[in-house]
Amino acid sequence: MNEMQGRHNAILENRSRLMLTGVTDVECFNEEVISLYTQLGELTIRGKNLHINEMSVDSGDLSVEGDISSLVYGEKDLKKRLSLIGKLFR
Repeated sequence: MNEMQGRHNAILENRSRLMLTGVTDVECFNEEVISLYTQLGELTIRGKNLHINEMSVDSGDLSVEGDISSLVYGEKDLKKRLSLIGKLFR
């Protein structure tokens, strides 16, 4: 495993600012849910008034602000979207 592969950090400040590294894709987002994929699997962020402030496709850094209530990690090996059939058999 090289240095960039499997790199992911999450820093939550005062439940209002979240800084992530290792983000590979953002599936969907609105003011209550942000669903994304990191180098170590899927991540769902829930809260109120959520806003993506910064996102760097090159470095995989992402900054979120809002009233963050939960961070839920999904399958560790799931690093990209599933097809419709893949979601049915999940």
